[in-house]
Amino acid sequence: MVIRLLISVFLLLFLHPSMAIDTLTASVDKNPVLVGEYFTLTIEADGKVSGEQPDTSALSAQFVTGPISVGSRTSIINGSMSSQTTWQMQVLARKPGTFTIPAFEVAGKRSEAIQLKVVPRGDEQQQQKDIFVTAELTPSNLYVQQAGLYTVKLYLGKDLLDGQLSAPQMSDAQISQMGKQQEDYEVVDGRRYMVITREYLIQPQKSGDYTITAPVFNGQVRENYRRMAVSAIAEDTQLEVKPIPDTYQGAWLPSELVNLSEEWQPADESVTVGTPITRTITLTALGVTQEQLPDIELDTISGIRSYPDESDRNQLSRDGRVISQLVSSHALVPQKPGTYTLPEVKIPWFNTVINKVNYATLPARTITVTADPNQPLAPITAPVSPIAPENPQGNTEQPNQRAQSLPVNTPVETASKTLIDWIVMGAGYVLWLLTLAIWWFKKPQAPQPKTSAKAPDSMIALKAAAKQHNAHEFYQALRALAKKQAPTLGFDAWLAQLNSPELSDEIAKLQASLYSESTHSADLTQIYQLLQTAIKKHAAQDSAHLTQLY
Repeated sequence: MVIRLLISVFLLLFLHPSMAIDTLTASVDKNPVLVGEYFTLTIEADGKVSGEQPDTSALSAQFVTGPISVGSRTSIINGSMSSQTTWQMQVLARKPGTFTIPAFEVAGKRSEAIQLKVVPRGDEQQQQKDIFVTAELTPSNLYVQQAGLYTVKLYLGKDLLDGQLSAPQMSDAQISQMGKQQEDYEVVDGRRYMVITREYLIQPQKSGDYTITAPVFNGQVRENYRRMAVSAIAEDTQLEVKPIPDTYQGAWLPSELVNLSEEWQPADESVTVGTPITRTITLTALGVTQEQLPDIELDTISGIRSYPDESDRNQLSRDGRVISQLVSSHALVPQKPGTYTLPEVKIPWFNTVINKVNYATLPARTITVTADPNQPLAPITAPVSPIAPENPQGNTEQPNQRAQSLPVNTPVETASKTLIDWIVMGAGYVLWLLTLAIWWFKKPQAPQPKTSAKAPDSMIALKAAAKQHNAHEFYQALRALAKKQAPTLGFDAWLAQLNSPELSDEIAKLQASLYSESTHSADLTQIYQLLQTAIKKHAAQDSAHLTQLY
């Protein structure tokens, strides 16, 4: 007996891979079946099969199929060994009718084909069913690249143990689930259901007539302390996708509604030079994704610097519609006083309701920029120069002539001068020459221009802010230095007077880092060094110029 058992084990371990199967059969656990009801297809081979399995790809044309599970068993009875290999899969029919499950072939053996009858669900059974699925597309017709919201609801009238809900399918379209599924309760025909809701974004990429294949649910519920397999399927949706009109120009933006709005901070339409203005523009559209919203670009305006921030895009669903939003902010810094008109912002879009091109616009806006009250206008002065001799022609006036010069076209009466007049005139000339001589010999040195005056406190503050890498304090100290060195000029005029393009570029980077979310950062130490060099160079140039005058 022991010897016979050992021989059987030996045959089991070493001989079964090469065993040929005797028969191959196929069967289903239900026939007929209901539309949307899963049934089990079993293919069984009489023998052990290694490395082969039946080809079930033909079923996908008529049914919804699940994955294949493989099992095998071997038994020894009275020294006789037998083996079986089985393949099982879940299959679901979407339409009623009579279908043929084709024959399968494994290891040279073929199974018999199966005639399967699929019957529709009756009205009475439909009303009393425990589980059902609904699907709805909004809007019902779409243009190419227009986003539709496909809402799937699974109604459960019994305790769910486990289950799977497939996703919808459509050719030539992008389908993605929006957010997480939601769970709620609804009462339908006097019966309370737990409802699981999923929302999908469907964007067709080509025009034509398409079918959205509805999702399928397959799971198990508890009924009288037993596990019962259940399934449900929604109806397919027929969809007409319209092409892009040939007359449309620009970026394609199909929508039911597009709106542009803006906010200003500060809200006043009158600001001073150097005061940053934050302009926030919001673009909202229905039926498009957030990626389809075009970037908002503002025209360049002379006298106002613009620093755009990074745009913020969002997307959500509400009342069966996809809503996308783009928020774009720009920091505007006026550089010169005056009145500026910001041009209108216009974005074209295609209205899918009236099938016509519309425009979302922001009207032009006028702002007034006033001078900084802490920086008074420079007084008009004339340099000191000797009084020009009288012009006997009397028809022109020298540019630097003093107030006592004769006006244009005033006749000169030289014949009527007396001796006293000549003495008074000569004494005046002598007095003027004496005053000029005393001023010349007593002046300590040539006066320095205002822009070269030192401001030790501001320079110390600049140096300290640069060491601490504090851009805000550094910029405030820089403006304070400009006020001390050039109180009659503005900040930009003082910077231009230093005549250092490299310094101007670095300060522009500093302003961009302060007024926008730009990733560029300014080197405060380099700005400090360039500023010292520019001030010294400008002071030397002014000293040489004054020396030439005297």
